[in-house]
Parts: sequence; structure tokens; C-alpha cells
Amino acid sequence: MSPISDFSPVSAADRRLATLARHLESPPQGSESSIFASPTAAGNSVFAHVVQAPEDPILGVTVAYNKDPSPVKLNLGVGAYRTEEGKPLVLNVVRKAEQQLVADRSRVKEYIPIAGLADFNKLSAKLMFGDDSPAILENRITTVQCLSGTGSLRVGGEFLAKHHHQPTIYIPTPTWGNHPKIFTLAGLSVKTYRYYDPTTRGLNFHGLMEDLGSAPSGSVVLLHACAHNPTGVDPTLQQWEQIRKLIRSKGLLPFFDSAYQGFASGSLDADAKPVRMFVADGGELLAAQSYAKNLGLYGERVGALSIICGSSDVARRVESQLKLVIRPMYSSPPIHGASIVATILKDRDLFHEWTIELKGMADRIISMRHQLFDALRKRGTPGDWSHIIKQIGMFTFTGLNKEQVEFMNKEYHIYMTSDGRISMAGLSTKTVPHLADAIHAAVTGMSSKLHADAR
Repeated sequence: MSPISDFSPVSAADRRLATLARHLESPPQGSESSIFASPTAAGNSVFAHVVQAPEDPILGVTVAYNKDPSPVKLNLGVGAYRTEEGKPLVLNVVRKAEQQLVADRSRVKEYIPIAGLADFNKLSAKLMFGDDSPAILENRITTVQCLSGTGSLRVGGEFLAKHHHQPTIYIPTPTWGNHPKIFTLAGLSVKTYRYYDPTTRGLNFHGLMEDLGSAPSGSVVLLHACAHNPTGVDPTLQQWEQIRKLIRSKGLLPFFDSAYQGFASGSLDADAKPVRMFVADGGELLAAQSYAKNLGLYGERVGALSIICGSSDVARRVESQLKLVIRPMYSSPPIHGASIVATILKDRDLFHEWTIELKGMADRIISMRHQLFDALRKRGTPGDWSHIIKQIGMFTFTGLNKEQVEFMNKEYHIYMTSDGRISMAGLSTKTVPHLADAIHAAVTGMSSKLHADAR
């Protein structure tokens, strides 16, 4: 008799292995259908209940665009810079930095720390807050490298959900479509405050102040540092000062999303002014940075999360908890993109070259705004289109409604999100007339239809 009981787990496992071995040696007739066939082949699946998810409203625009065979099709949906020829751009300064990295034979591909590259973090904080920032000089800031802006927001959201006494975040209406998903899945309760006024196609400053003034003390407030997405509408510096005073007086916690520093106005410092105003008063805040747009490092997924705290001791402890958020999420960030950024930020010549290229991109987008505005005015398109040149950054909230967007898509093969947001970076001198013709037809056509219906 075997010394091991028939009821022991070892014995049961041995029997299963022996059975499997016999099947592998000479499977019984017809046994393939019951033992070796996959659930899918048998018509069943443990995932059979899973429903088809809808396309992302922004990325889905590109999917539809790619399927369109029309030679005049135009994609104004996804926020990625394009040259005058409609091609993706790799900055010359990025290529130079990469060449330096490749030539350095001492570089290895080892894991980097959970918090990321130290040089990248230090230089990113200086870029956002300024070399002379009191938070940096007093060591009240902790910065961790994350997966672009999205990852920075998610890490910040999860940290707040675990450690902030008021796990509610107020986000503007409208905002980037990913914001509510990021913060909800991070564990925060998401509420909104008024931001855009569709009547003026500008800022609803009164509504913004009223809603934030009613927010419970301690609530987190998401603020777009510059070039608000999707509207392109930013507060003036005077309005920013009033917003700052309100937020501080109410004990709210600002969380800045900075996806376009330098890309909006062409000046890194000018686009960071709203954030630096909040730092100067000595209060605490969070800031998420992305290098996707301003360095064209979209696919490298390079970003940073900074938290300014009340003291250096608190900042040190906050960083330890941020590491506990990151470790089970993705363990440590990628090395290549962050190395590119660090190489450029610490080299005076490369940094200067970057500022020139950055201003060139910003100026081209500003030029597209003026060209589109002039083209609509030349056509006598009904309505006041001055908001196109008043708004700033990559996107313009055209004011076109869903029906008009669908008309332009069907008749002119122009692709944009259904809310009428267009990426100015996707335009060129060559394509502006086509877009202006489409907008004119959509506006006059819809107006004629409404007039006929009224009669």
C-alpha cells in the first residue's frame, strides 16, 4: 500500500497528470473534442457575455478617416501636430538628442527607479515651476516620472483617493473626454463646474466662480494650465488671479493638467504663468506634465506628476506613497523618452534649439487660425467667427452642432468630434479653403433648412 493517502492533494494531482500523459501518448477516439478543443471552437467562451465596446469618440474619428478612400478627406479629430504637408513631425532637437544617446556606449537598458530618472524629474519641475521657484528651493516638491499626461493624472488621482480627506474632484464642463474616466477609475468622486459659454464661445467666468464657490472645502479642482481642451478658451491672467484667491480662500486643492506648455503661445514661461501664480502663494497643489505635444514625443509616453507640499518632510513622505501607487501599476517607467527630455533640458544649446522649434509649431497653428477666420469672412459665412482667433492652442471649439458636423463628414469627408472641436494642427494652407467651404455650406445649408421648416 502506498504511504500516501488516496485523498491527499499530491495523489490527486499525480492522477490528473498521469491521465493527461496517457491522452498525449494515445488520445482516445473522439477525445479531441472534449479535452483538446478550445471553448471558442466548441461554440462557447468564458467571455461570451462580453459586449462590443463603442469606439473612443476621439480615436474613433481616426478609425473612420482611415477607412475613407476619398482623396480630399481631412482628419481634424486627433490632437497631434502635423506639418504644412500634413505629415507627422519629429523635431530636429529630438533626433540630435537620440543620436547622443545611441552614441553613448555606457548606457544600459536596466530598470530605472520606481520614481523615474532623477535628472528628468528635477528638470521637469524646473521647467514647470521655474528655476527660482520657492517650492524647489525649499524642497517642498516631489516629482515622479509617469506615462505621459494620462498616467500622471491617474497616479495623482489614485494617490488622492487614498490619502486626501475629500476624495471629490471638480472638472470643467466641457473637458478632455478622458478626464472623468481617469478620475472615476482612480477612485475619486467626479463633479463638474461650468467653464464654457456656448453663447459667447468664450469663458463662463461667472458660472465658474459660482460653482467653485459652492464646492465643499477640501475638494480637488482640475484646472487646464493653458490651451484648454477642447475649447481653446483660457482665463486671462486677471481672471486666473481671482480663481486663485477663491480656491485658496475655500481651502480647495488645485490639480493642474499641463499638456501644452510652450505649445500654446510659443513661450514656455508664459504658458506656465497660471501654475506659478499658485506656487508663489505658498499653497499646495498637484501638476501633471506631458511632453507629447511640445516635444512631439507622443508614442514615447513621457510625463511627470509633481506635488507641492507644505514642507520638505511631507514631500518626502508623499513620494514614498506615490511609489506604492506606481509599483503595482507598471512597476517603473520607460527610460528612452525620459532620457531624450533630460538630454535636451540640461543642454543649453539643445534647449535653445527646442524653444525655436516649439515657437515655430505654435506660430503655424496661430497662422492656421487667422487663415481660417479670413477664409470664412471672405465667404460671408453667417455668424461671428472671431472666437477662432481668440481661442488658443491646438483645438478650436467651432460652435458647429452635431448635424452640421455630420453634414461636413458626409459631403466633404471632414472628420472631427461630434461636438464641433477641430484640431488646428491638422490644417494647412492647402486644406483651409476646403474646410471653409464645408463650414460655409453646413452653416448656410442648415440655416436654410431651419428657415424652410419654420415656414
